Amino acid sequence: MDTYHVVLYLHFLSVFLGFGAAGVIGVCVFRLRAAQTLADAIPFGTLAGQTERVYPVAIIGLFATGAYMTSHLWTWSTSWIEVSIVGLVLVALQGPLLAGRRAHLLKQALQENGPGPLGERAKQLTRDPILWIVTFANPAIVLGIAWNMTEKPGTAGAIASIVIAYAIGTAVAWPFTRAPAVAASAAPGSA
Repeated sequence: MDTYHVVLYLHFLSVFLGFGAAGVIGVCVFRLRAAQTLADAIPFGTLAGQTERVYPVAIIGLFATGAYMTSHLWTWSTSWIEVSIVGLVLVALQGPLLAGRRAHLLKQALQENGPGPLGERAKQLTRDPILWIVTFANPAIVLGIAWNMTEKPGTAGAIASIVIAYAIGTAVAWPFTRAPAVAASAAPGSA
């Protein structure tokens, strides 16, 4: 066993940790979107709030192990590495700065809602486009980075993989930002 393989293993563990957290968050946003009452929403809002604490560990693990492998096997000016670092920075920033803020607004709306059926503000925030896009785009970006690590493309190819991944994450998330068909047809003034 050599140091490189231990670091590579830790790199994979960081990816698995991040994807595990993303899976839990994904289930939570789906369940929050489906919630009809505060009692339905609270367990998933609480779980999402606890799970988000995992992301910094995963991000730091990816940066630290990636930095080791870059320093020992590659160079910091390797184009796919530079683009992948930018992608990881994007993931690290848009999670807390975009999705985290939207999740906090949802938490406030749930607290203000009180017991019983969810009000319109809380329901709208369970379909918040920024929250949904980041929830799906961040794991997609990480898959784009994994593509870059596997294929080692030039700058244009590396950028394309990240942009395509983001676009796919956005496209998958977008339908969930709309009111469910049953709710939309029951809304006043819809016909």
